[in-house]
Amino acid sequence: MGSGTEQEDRFRRVYAGNFEALLAYALRRVDQPADAADVVAETFLVAWRRSRELPPDDEIKLWLYGVARRVLANHHRGGVRRERLGERLRQRLTAIVTRDPGSEVPQRLAVQDALSRLAETDREVLTLTVWEGLQPREIAEVVGASAAAVRTRLSRARSRMREMIGDDLAPPGHVLDVLTAIVPEEGR
Repeated sequence: MGSGTEQEDRFRRVYAGNFEALLAYALRRVDQPADAADVVAETFLVAWRRSRELPPDDEIKLWLYGVARRVLANHHRGGVRRERLGERLRQRLTAIVTRDPGSEVPQRLAVQDALSRLAETDREVLTLTVWEGLQPREIAEVVGASAAAVRTRLSRARSRMREMIGDDLAPPGHVLDVLTAIVPEEGR
C-alpha cells in the first residue's frame, strides 16, 4: 500500500465498516459488555499494527473475525488479571448498562443452556452461522478448517441443539432472538 495517509484512510474505512459486526460478535461471547469492548479494541489494535499487511477489502471482514477469535481465546485464558480490572469496570457500568428483560424468558434460557453444553467447536460454527450470518466457506477461513469440516460440524451442532431443545422452539407470538436467524443457502 502507498503512503501513510492512504493507510490511515483505509484503516478508518475498515474500522467504520466492521466495528458493529465485531462488537456484536464479541458481545455474544463474553459475560460483560466491557470485555467485548476490550476484545474489539485489541482486534483493531492488531489491524492497526499490521495495516501494511491487511488483506484485500473483500477478505478483511473474515480476517478481522479470525483476529477477534484469537483475541477472545487469549481473553478467556487471561483469568485473574482481567477479573480484577473487570470488577472495577463492572461497578462503573452497572448504573449504565441494564439487562435485557427478555433474557429471563424460559425458552431463551433453554437455548442459552443448550449452547453452553455444546462442544466449543460446535458452538463456534453454529454461532458464526446464525449470529454473524457467515457461510461455511467463510467460517472455514475464520476458524482455519476446511469448508467440508465446517459443514460437518454445523450439521452435528444443529442436530445436538435439536436433541437438547426440540424442534418446536416457541408458541406463535414469541421470539427467540438468541438463536434465530435466516440461514443463507450456500452452493457446494
